Amino acid sequence: MLDNRKLGELPEINGKLVKSIFRVVFHDRRLQYTEHQQLEGWRWNRPGDRILDIDIPMSVGIIDPRANPTQLNTVEFLWDPAKRTSVFIQVHCISTEFTMRKHGGEKGVPFRVQIDTFKENENGEYTEHLHSASCQIKVFKPKGADRKQKTDREKMEKRTPHEKEKYQPSYETTILTECSPWPEI
Repeated sequence: MLDNRKLGELPEINGKLVKSIFRVVFHDRRLQYTEHQQLEGWRWNRPGDRILDIDIPMSVGIIDPRANPTQLNTVEFLWDPAKRTSVFIQVHCISTEFTMRKHGGEKGVPFRVQIDTFKENENGEYTEHLHSASCQIKVFKPKGADRKQKTDREKMEKRTPHEKEKYQPSYETTILTECSPWPEI
């Protein structure tokens, strides 16, 4: 995670911590309307499990990581924008868990990973919104993911250079795109 402020921007957070909230949500609008029911159904089928966790041994620079037991798809933590910070998350469900069961080969629903960051107000509460960003993900079982990556690579190799320009290049780290804050329910 990088502090990408321009020089002199938001001087009030210099030397202070900020709070980030990570969520895994449904990317499709259609599923967003039934998200609560979908997550409750998942909780019923997998009691005691969480959809999202922070891989604490792999992460660097995060302070006071928390996972609210009632919000299976949300984690939060504090971090210092002036210090090097990286967060590794674990998504414990796969994209096909939310599709109608057929005879194998289900497409799987796309998820969105969203991070909303807040600064501290005068009461010491992290409620003042600073930034939001997200990206789409799909989660597969390891063999399915390997197969999907292989077929995606093969499809891309068949495209012309002009067609390839329409797609984002791949990166070593996850690149999030700025978006609007996630609405609180």
